Amino acid sequence: MLQKIVILDFGSQYTQLIARRVREVGVFSEIVPCTIDLPKLMAMNPSGIILSGGPSSVYDEHAPRLDPEILTLKRADGTKMPVLGICYGMMAMCLNEGGVVARADHREFGRARLIVDRTEDLFAGIQDSSTVWMSHGDRVTELPPDYEIIGHSENAPVAAVRSKNLSHYGVQFHPEVVHTDDGRLILENFTHRICGCSGDWSAASFIDEKIDEIRKTVGDAHVVLGLSGGVDSSVAAVLLHKAIGDQLSCVFVNNGLLRKGEWEQVQKTFRDHFHIRLKAVDACDLFLERLSGVVDPEEKRKIIGNTFVEVFDQATDDLVLELGHRPKFLAQGTLYPDVIESVSFKGPSVTIKSHHNVGGLPKDMKLEVLEPFRELFKDEVREIGRLLEIPSAILNRHPFPGPGLGIRIIGEIHKEDLDILREADAIFIDELREQDLYHEVWQAFAVLLPVRTVGVMGDERTYENVCALRAVTSVDGMTADWARLPHEFLAHVSARIVNEVRGINRIVYDIGSKPPATIEWE
Repeated sequence: MLQKIVILDFGSQYTQLIARRVREVGVFSEIVPCTIDLPKLMAMNPSGIILSGGPSSVYDEHAPRLDPEILTLKRADGTKMPVLGICYGMMAMCLNEGGVVARADHREFGRARLIVDRTEDLFAGIQDSSTVWMSHGDRVTELPPDYEIIGHSENAPVAAVRSKNLSHYGVQFHPEVVHTDDGRLILENFTHRICGCSGDWSAASFIDEKIDEIRKTVGDAHVVLGLSGGVDSSVAAVLLHKAIGDQLSCVFVNNGLLRKGEWEQVQKTFRDHFHIRLKAVDACDLFLERLSGVVDPEEKRKIIGNTFVEVFDQATDDLVLELGHRPKFLAQGTLYPDVIESVSFKGPSVTIKSHHNVGGLPKDMKLEVLEPFRELFKDEVREIGRLLEIPSAILNRHPFPGPGLGIRIIGEIHKEDLDILREADAIFIDELREQDLYHEVWQAFAVLLPVRTVGVMGDERTYENVCALRAVTSVDGMTADWARLPHEFLAHVSARIVNEVRGINRIVYDIGSKPPATIEWE
């Protein structure tokens, strides 16, 4: 049975990092809202629970609350449920258990020196002191009954605690961030020593488990996959083909929003290399007609998602004639960051943005959705792809959004603007490859802005488009920093685009990081 750590999200910007760090020590983890119903939580059969940090004070009127029943839970084998509270999670736990939380006299933000008072259990292997990352304005001023201090700092007398009778632990700092020197060891101690996890989860084990799950779910039914040629859908296609063989059909839709040469390249790759049944549907005119006059990015995404499903439904109708029966499942390459960003514990009002794979599908869709990578991060999918021996040319491609170039043209979409953007984007990517910079960045692309500026070309006045270049470094897309590309390289790319792409006379470079910006512009 899969051992799992469940992370209750109280709104921290670092919650996804907790999940990543737990997986890095060989234990599967999953994030759920802190408002989850207890029966649903227990149905997940957790080996332990982590309470994330959060931006609120526990005394704020609208602060998320910790269900006190969570602190009384037992595991499936009858043993006490281990709980680790991080920052806000620790204060919520202590408050529920009878402690006192108050505003700190001295707030702590950034690096601090943790003095370790007890070097066993959570802090096993850590001697005397360690550098940790603090981010809090409240602090525990009175311990709950039967709790004891296991670590303190100069400004936080209660920096880490544990219950003497329960498997409950709390830390005021953030072990999940890289600035905490022994953070990985602390999480490993919690998952392995305290929760008793074996640490044997890996991409390889995921493949075996997922293939078995797919076969049980699908049975003798047929699956159609929305193929884009990107990493996620490509790895999903190969995994599904390995699991169910000819019960899989891939449908590749040309929505008019693809990159240069992608329509031809994807068909050749999957027909010639993978020998997977592929149905290619050119629906450019339909998508562009539906998008005509649309400016709002959320509306664009929904139109693209809904139209995609309509085209897919027609493609499956056509497959009925070829197969003799109707496919039952629609497979997608939805990733965990898509799910996390599209669902908030506070509800849809604080959703960052809906994603094509998780927010744009109509309720009356005829197919059941199958998402084999819904619980994985991008680098984990790439590792699975390597184990499945997918060529690096596909596996190491930069991510490409489901709505494609539709969210890289800001505002209304016109065919001529798509043609301009395709050429500019191709030059940028080609030069990154040529200068051995492509794999130094996580994602790179061009954006066409709804701005025209005056320029001079050949002693003549021009009034043409502004193109923005975007390149970021990241691990999984949940956070990202703008890539420090060489100035000489940017100057060369800028000159090529302006000289070779008619319709662009000015280039800008995006230096926004995530957060506060998102990677895509829309």
